Amino acid sequence: MAAGEQQGRDYLQRHRIPELLHRLGALLLYHRPERPREFLIQALERVKAGRQAEGEYPYLMDEANLAAMFELLDVVGQGHITLAQYREALKTLGLSTEDLQFGDDVTITLDVFKEEVKKKMLESWAVY
Repeated sequence: MAAGEQQGRDYLQRHRIPELLHRLGALLLYHRPERPREFLIQALERVKAGRQAEGEYPYLMDEANLAAMFELLDVVGQGHITLAQYREALKTLGLSTEDLQFGDDVTITLDVFKEEVKKKMLESWAVY
């Protein structure tokens, strides 16, 4: 690999551009807006506003989506899921599973699930 190509790759990795493009692509595919360029511009403006604490970051999953995901995980309707299920849900959403503040024997309720997933989503956008 040429030195210039490696420098380019390093630059992209350092600024987390591949991850940002992946997230923007996921937003596009989820929302499928009529005007994708404007949608992307608005999403980037929301990321900028979120970093400056002037607005919210773009969400791929809203409250209803998170509730539906929880219900899929809680197949017998106990009102909670295991930490292992929660960890897998985070992985499925492309969110970090590091630094989880739960013990291995904890059960996650719907409210905790929604709050914690939203927190992880915010953390994931904040790096840009």
